[in-house]
Amino acid sequence: MTKARQVALIRGINVGRAKRVAMADLRALMEGLGYRDCRTLLNSGNIVFTAGSGDPGRMAARIERAMAATIGVSARVIVLSGADLSTVVRENPLSKVASDPTRLFVAFLGQSADRARLTPLTQQSWKPEALALGTHAAYLWCPAGILQSRLTVAVGRVLGEATTTRNWATVTKLQALV
Repeated sequence: MTKARQVALIRGINVGRAKRVAMADLRALMEGLGYRDCRTLLNSGNIVFTAGSGDPGRMAARIERAMAATIGVSARVIVLSGADLSTVVRENPLSKVASDPTRLFVAFLGQSADRARLTPLTQQSWKPEALALGTHAAYLWCPAGILQSRLTVAVGRVLGEATTTRNWATVTKLQALV
């Protein structure tokens, strides 16, 4: 079985008291599932690990079930291969527009159908914000920040719990860990 680096992005943990998960506990949970070389980034549910080749959707579902059963936290998980994360970084069409990596956001798509659901939003003007789609992610440039963004509200309305978002600075740090 080929071993490859994977990235798990867990939505909404460490946001409020009900979903607090220590990163040491998350690493232990992942290692208990048989994943190796587990490294967390920040205190927000970003974990890079080594696993045998397998379906990222099945890995995500397995991690979700284990989190609920072991640490009592229900959270959405998206797993990307290291190669898919590299594609997300390489495909970024807003890199020349976005001048602040903390205000460029990547909404990771849980399913390929999510991209099609977002396509109508690309036909609208969001200026000064911008939206672009890649293979595994939507890219959102929010120069006034995420809290002031009409675009993030629209993307959230379309995707709901089907996505999780990270800023560009975090995405590039994750890629460096892979």
